[in-house]
Amino acid sequence: MIIVTGSNGFIGSNLIKGLNSMGINNILAVDDHENFPPSENLSNCEFKDLVKIEDIDKLLRKYPNKDISHIFHQGACSDTMEKDINYMLKNNYLFSKDLLTLALEKNINFIYASSASVYGDGKIFEEDKKYEKPINLYAYSKFIFDQYVRELMNKNDSQIVGLRYFNVYGPNEQHKGRMASVAFHLHQQLKESKSIKLFEGSDGYEDGEQKRDFIHVDDVVKVNLWFMKNEVSGIFNVGTGLSQSFNDVANAVIKWNKKGKIEYIPFPEELIGSYQSYTQANIDQLRNAGYKDEFLTVEEGVSSYLSTLQDWPSND
Repeated sequence: MIIVTGSNGFIGSNLIKGLNSMGINNILAVDDHENFPPSENLSNCEFKDLVKIEDIDKLLRKYPNKDISHIFHQGACSDTMEKDINYMLKNNYLFSKDLLTLALEKNINFIYASSASVYGDGKIFEEDKKYEKPINLYAYSKFIFDQYVRELMNKNDSQIVGLRYFNVYGPNEQHKGRMASVAFHLHQQLKESKSIKLFEGSDGYEDGEQKRDFIHVDDVVKVNLWFMKNEVSGIFNVGTGLSQSFNDVANAVIKWNKKGKIEYIPFPEELIGSYQSYTQANIDQLRNAGYKDEFLTVEEGVSSYLSTLQDWPSND
């Protein structure tokens, strides 16, 4: 059996769908499940049962060792603007610690979502503490859990994998509101107007030329499933290894829609000092671990995403 936390969410639901594509349906979908049905994101997924997040401790203790092979821990507060430190630490650090402790007690392999935000406004994106300097509360919560994991990494028989996601986009992110991807928001803007808006230049970058490592969620799922099949432990960047500009994303959206132009708006004051103007994953460790697949470019990934988005959530 496999557990996926954050099952109602963006990456969690795509991961369940990826497991289903491998013929794996013996999955416990863990989330808050406050509403029923819990999420349109799960409408095309197959799983054994829905589990409330607060019941996960009792559930794990119920199952004998080896009944559960893997926990994919994708659940978290992902709002980079969240200011409530107690809420953030409870959701992203303390709960993760408790879940990892239970996993190790039961000899369950543990694959969890970290974040490229731990690198802050640095220019080197390598999995080394000297390059990590989080600049917001969300990033700090991910950073301190990574440090906790590093202390345990070589002291246990179970697999522990932290995956530092860069800028993920793709199907099932509609519910994320302001935290949805740039591609999603620009596409929505073109539905309502003839132009899409990007920030003016910042941190020495020209208008719209701030760069990120944008990765399609299908590639993120493939990396997760590769680690499930290859019991390698460690903390790994999960990006394409390429940095592309927001202008690239905008032009890909315009090309797919066959209409539109770019307008530049002032850079928000509230983001000054807490915004990553540049990211590019160093994926040497991922490659050295044995992952060989290529990643979609922005042009390829955005086209695929927007074609899928037309029919969401009924697409296959």
